[in-house]
Amino acid sequence: MAAAAGVSVATASRALNDTGRMTDETRERVKQVAAELGFRPNAMARGLLSKRSFTIGLLTNDTYGRFTLPVMAGISEALVDRGVSVFLCAIEDDATLAKVHVDAMLDKQVDGIIASGKRVDRRLPVDLSKAPVPVVYAFTDGPDDSVTFVSDDAQGSREAVEWLAGCGRKRIVHITGPESFASVHVRAEAYRAVVGEQAEIYYGKWTEAWGHEAVARLWDGAAIPPDGIFCGNDQIARGVVDALRERGVTVPGDVSVVGFDNWEIVAAATRPPLTTVDMNLRALGREAGLTVLALAEGERVEPGIRRLPCQLVVRQSCGGSAPT
Repeated sequence: MAAAAGVSVATASRALNDTGRMTDETRERVKQVAAELGFRPNAMARGLLSKRSFTIGLLTNDTYGRFTLPVMAGISEALVDRGVSVFLCAIEDDATLAKVHVDAMLDKQVDGIIASGKRVDRRLPVDLSKAPVPVVYAFTDGPDDSVTFVSDDAQGSREAVEWLAGCGRKRIVHITGPESFASVHVRAEAYRAVVGEQAEIYYGKWTEAWGHEAVARLWDGAAIPPDGIFCGNDQIARGVVDALRERGVTVPGDVSVVGFDNWEIVAAATRPPLTTVDMNLRALGREAGLTVLALAEGERVEPGIRRLPCQLVVRQSCGGSAPT
């Protein structure tokens, strides 16, 4: 391969590993020739030279994958061009299984570990504070001195409620999940900050059934039903939309509905399709991947919580046009 590119073996090696001094033209020529010849550097040899395995472990208790899979997609997207692979270990909430997987990761000499989960206010059942490799937390609770990435629920909720108000909705209520979840409090407080003293919050389960039940309470017990509903997740929102349709209440004609999560299989299948808040978990995963890689390469990264912005995805359930 080096001969085909017209350079020495040492120069070819430096070009493919983005090290050493040479012109950009030479580096690109070597890479182009390597691609044309189907040349692949020996990963084991590269690891021995650099004392790295070029692998990152992703540890999660989100066995359903609702949150972890988009996070993993973002991690892989960020690292694939850097020759780094990611392997996923699902631990449920089993401390023994978690230790087994962490030990296996360390035996494989991973360059770092990303811990992820199914809620931001619970830690995984394993202590990673003394791990001999960098650890970054994404969509789960981490130690005070860790680097943690979470979605900005307050910002996303505020935009959702402001959008409903901008659509002309005067009585906006909030139907959400269990009070024991930190995200429920954050979203409720953001809703309350926009609506003010007229705020009405209904706590329940993260289910479509709760959405149905909440609509029954509102329409059977209120003199003036709401014309805008902000839901704590997409499953609740879908239950709300179905329950309103069964009552002959049109969405978005009579009532605008906004969800949270942008879970495509729920939001896109709702009729009408659901306006909702996307937590940008793929972007969160990209940032976590780049950060753990930077730590593995010896860069200093300040600890703390990074809140990444959410995005309102406007579909037909609330009326109005998409933000420009």
